[in-house]
Amino acid sequence: MKKNEGTIDRALRVLVGLLLIAGAFTHTIGVWGYIGVVPLLTGALGMCPLYTMLGIDTCPLSRR
Repeated sequence: MKKNEGTIDRALRVLVGLLLIAGAFTHTIGVWGYIGVVPLLTGALGMCPLYTMLGIDTCPLSRR
C-alpha cells in the first residue's frame, strides 16, 4: 500500500474527519457527519484509493 498523501493533505483530512464526527456526535449536523470516518481513516493511513484511481499524488517523497 503506497502512500499518496502529503503531510498537509493528511492533517487536513484528519481535522475535517474529527470535526464531522464531533458534529454528528453532538447532533449539530446530523447522522451524515459520521461520514467523517472516511477522511479520518485515509488521513491516518496516508493512502487514498480515489487518489490512486485518478493518478493523484501529494506525497513529496514518492516523487523522487
